Amino acid sequence: MRWARIDLNGTPSYAVVEGETVIPVRGSPFEAWERTPQRLKLAETKLLVPVIPPTFYAAGMNYADHVREVAEKVGQQPNLPTQADIGYRTNNALIAQGEQIVIPADATDQVQYEGELVVVIGRKCKHLTRENALSAVLGYTIGNDVSERTWQKSDRTLWRAKNTDTFKPMGPWIETDVKLEDLVTKIRLNDKEVFQFPTNHMIFGVIDYLVNMTTCLTLYPGDMVWMGTEGATLNMKHGDTIAIEITGIGTLSNPVVREGM
Repeated sequence: MRWARIDLNGTPSYAVVEGETVIPVRGSPFEAWERTPQRLKLAETKLLVPVIPPTFYAAGMNYADHVREVAEKVGQQPNLPTQADIGYRTNNALIAQGEQIVIPADATDQVQYEGELVVVIGRKCKHLTRENALSAVLGYTIGNDVSERTWQKSDRTLWRAKNTDTFKPMGPWIETDVKLEDLVTKIRLNDKEVFQFPTNHMIFGVIDYLVNMTTCLTLYPGDMVWMGTEGATLNMKHGDTIAIEITGIGTLSNPVVREGM
């Protein structure tokens, strides 16, 4: 099932996407829900960020080649993680499918995409085990962890490098029917494929993170975990369009503009 969050006459509403048809529902995927009689055309529907999370978690540095590439770019030695440690991002940075990534006027030209699998939690949970961890997952969507590499090198907390407004495109919807081992991430810059990788080829997988996180943290419906990206990334500039496709989920596409241009 595909769950979208849409603008329904000015009000955010959850909906089920079936092919090119969007069916608004009463309720949400995190509670009781029922379909309404209304039917909308997908092409004419404004998609919103598929969930506003209570807490926005990010695995980061979870693919070996990407760890090495970023370390080289910021002038550090690569340091592969030895356990599934989690970090945080901010909701102010979230934008939806089709919305503009806005590069601040004072940013350098080192603003880059990171195509990521996003895990959306479906129920309250703690002390998950390897056997039941995936039962806590509602589904998966796509994220673009836009990063200003010069700020990433200089800012101790990454507050600008990762959390600037519009730096976290996410969407287009949540897909519940996913086999992690079958997924492939493809990244296109201005319609040219620049990289692809097996999505599940992580240092630590979804189960690893959920089990480790819930030893200390309670996860709640709507929480999400961004799982990191692989390989080298390229600069994005004013006028570019970046598209991230994960097979079986969909495509997240956003135009890029620089503030003041």
